Parts: sequence; C-alpha cells; structure tokens
Amino acid sequence: MATLLFYEKPVPLNRDVHLQTRIGGLAGNYSFTSGTNSIPLAAVEFVDAAREFPVVFTEKEGAAQFPIALTGIRHSENLFVAADGTWNGTYIPAFVRRYPFVLAEKQDASDFNVYIDEAYSGFGAEHGERLFTEEGEYTPLLKQALEFLSNYQGEIKRTRQFVDKLQELDLLIPRVLQVVRKDEAPIILQGFSVVDEQRLLALTDAQLGELARSGHLGWIYAHLMSLNNVSRLSDRLDARIAVEQAAGAPAVRH
Repeated sequence: MATLLFYEKPVPLNRDVHLQTRIGGLAGNYSFTSGTNSIPLAAVEFVDAAREFPVVFTEKEGAAQFPIALTGIRHSENLFVAADGTWNGTYIPAFVRRYPFVLAEKQDASDFNVYIDEAYSGFGAEHGERLFTEEGEYTPLLKQALEFLSNYQGEIKRTRQFVDKLQELDLLIPRVLQVVRKDEAPIILQGFSVVDEQRLLALTDAQLGELARSGHLGWIYAHLMSLNNVSRLSDRLDARIAVEQAAGAPAVRH
C-alpha cells in the first residue's frame, strides 16, 4: 500500500481482528495534521476551501497533478492547527475528516479495501465507540465512515476527470508563489500549477460551454479567487511567530 499522508500504520480493517476494537477522540483533535503544509482536495470542496486556503495544483515530475489546499508556508507546519490540536479555521478538508479510515485500491483497480490507521491516538480507546457489534455487524460509527469513504472516492474520481480536462485544454501553468512579510525576505513557494486565466478566456464558446455545463468552470474560478489567500497565510505565520517569540522559542526558518 502506498504511503499516505497522516497514516503511519494503516492496516486492513478486519472483522475478526478488530471485533472488540474501540475508536475514541474522533472529533476535535487534529494534531495528526500539524506536520503538513498542504492537504489534497476534491474539486467539489473548492468553493468552501477557497474562502480560507490558496488552492493550487501539485507540479511534480512524473506524477499526476492534483489539487491541494496550502495550509502553511514553512516546511512541515500546518498553520490551521493550534498547539492543543484544535482546528483554527472554518473549513476542514474531507481528506482530514475521513481519518483514521481510508480506502486503498486493490491490485486489479476495480475495488477497494478499507484500512484503518492503528497509529491513531484514539485507536483502541477504552471508552471509545466500537466498530463492530458482538455479532460482527457494522456499528453506526463504521457505517457512517464507510458511506463517507465511498462518497469521497467518487469525488476523487470526478476531480481526476476535472484535472484531465484542464490538461487537455492546456490551462495549467507553473506558478511560483511569493509570500511577502514585513521586514523579512520574501518566502518563495514552488512546485505548483494554476489555471492561466488568459488561456481560459481564449477558449472557444463551445469549450467554455462544456466547462460551464460540467460544473468545471465554477471550480476554476473558485481556484483562481483562492490565490488571494496567500496573504492570509502570511498573517497566520506572523501570528504563529509572535507566539513562538513570546514563549521564548527560536524562530523556525523556512
């Protein structure tokens, strides 16, 4: 199974192995996300995510591009998670909300296995909620988790189709993001792509119509508007550094 962000010890969910397993602390503690400055997004999340995060596309050689929400500026730092693990923002990406469960594609790519991260701090909680009944049936908690995973996987498929369309129309271009901070050298964020608005406007009426009817045009403009949130990330970084300095902690350099 490929390495997954956040997941340290993902194992297949097994009725026999996990019959008595309880899960606790599923709400309110997002400390497991504190070490990442970007989180994958499904395109259907763009409108909500664009109110807070810069939404960009990964640009890695040899890898398929995919949309992400930038949650930090410095390496391995999520500016939306407080020291006590609470999420300091309005929208929490679905990628985060599905944790500690995840679907893993089987070898034939036609089906998925359900995995759970046994390294999750709430795994095996004494007073948590069970995953299975004594009879081996799914509990309401597990049923809800599986429904969420299924819906999420469907949105991931739609997102890949969306990215394929952007690449087919040659709309994605590399972009370097510059974070300007008072009395500090600018921080350069690289390795991203964005939709080029001039190329978008140069499309034919038929192409724009297709994007509009598919819902892709709305996602594109949500993405473009989200780029204004880079300055908000800078404000969050300034606030984080102020707290570090007040506590006497050395400033972390990018």
